[in-house]
Amino acid sequence: MSGNRAVAYQGPGVVEVVDIDYPTFELKDGPGVNPANIGRKVPHGVILRTVTTNICGSDQHMVRGRTTAPTGLVLGHEITGEVVEVGPDVEFLEVGDIVSVPFNIACGRCRNCKDGKTGICLNVNPDRPGSAYGYVDMGGWVGGQAEYVLVPYADWNALKFPDRDQALDKILDLTMLSDIFPTGFHGAVTAGVGVGSTVYVAGAGPVGLAAAASAQLLGAAVVVVGDLNADRLAQARSFGCETIDVGAGAVPGQLEHLLGVPEVDAAIDAVGFEARANGHGATAAEAPATVLNSLMDVTAAGGAIGIPGLYVTGDPGAVDDAAKVGALSLSLGTGWAKSLSFTTGQCPVMRYNRQLMMAILHDKVNIAAAVNARTISLEDAPQGYADFDAGSAVKYVIDPHGSVRS
Repeated sequence: MSGNRAVAYQGPGVVEVVDIDYPTFELKDGPGVNPANIGRKVPHGVILRTVTTNICGSDQHMVRGRTTAPTGLVLGHEITGEVVEVGPDVEFLEVGDIVSVPFNIACGRCRNCKDGKTGICLNVNPDRPGSAYGYVDMGGWVGGQAEYVLVPYADWNALKFPDRDQALDKILDLTMLSDIFPTGFHGAVTAGVGVGSTVYVAGAGPVGLAAAASAQLLGAAVVVVGDLNADRLAQARSFGCETIDVGAGAVPGQLEHLLGVPEVDAAIDAVGFEARANGHGATAAEAPATVLNSLMDVTAAGGAIGIPGLYVTGDPGAVDDAAKVGALSLSLGTGWAKSLSFTTGQCPVMRYNRQLMMAILHDKVNIAAAVNARTISLEDAPQGYADFDAGSAVKYVIDPHGSVRS
């Protein structure tokens, strides 16, 4: 093999499909690669022929120019693929296996990995704990929005599907296991969602919808999803959620209209740092702390807030100097007074992905329908990015080789 095509960030608002090298079992220099990782041997890796790779809201933050991502960075951290080559140290995977790849890159050997904290592995990113494919400040591992991709520590990282044909039949659901389904589920779990819970999810993008579906899977009595985008709210209603337009009035009042009380047992922030002030429609000014402060207001005392929404330490497009370095004006006093719990950070995908795989394979959840999955070709990825950025209520799934069965 010698050729490979991939989606690369080329500057604010611009992504292109470019020719890149076919992967080898060694990290090479390139955009975003930490110098300490150059030449790193990967005998424990596999090379995948990408079956599906999804456009994520986290990718959009980079594409909008809202991070310090370098131009030329190959994007994509949501990867499902077929093993086409195995490194000499791989024991349990074989050519032809179909696998889901957690977006967290983890060694399986460090203290954090052994504790199940795979989102903050200590050995794969020289910059800081935690790593991911095709993402800013994450060590420079090449992204998976490509025809072929390298997966390190493959025996540890890759989740093998038990039956190839069954996997391909359910690939639009299974492709969500690499990120948004476990991430949404993590948001619901860390918010304390259980049987009979009332839940508010801020944000009806794909992660918010996945969080809402996860809350239902966990037994929530009612799930309310808030957003400004009418099409995304309609998508939330399509699988049984209640919805509120946060531009149409204060969230507590709208919750009280639905639930009889202006608060919920559990809340989930699926918006992140590009939040906009409530009550002013889609043209509202950015207010990066507004969702978190709103959730503290509407979460019952003693409750919890799960925060799968992304917050960054470097945002060149932020509204003020503090927000440019991730410093937000949080009403922490409200959280303290109400004894609220908060959980932030990357979802440790491996904590959930096998169980969620079983729920999919045994028809306990239809996550592809919940997030409105739609396949596009690799060459159509730039248009997919543009449509998603414009507010399309679709989870775009890139199918580089035409592998998805109709």
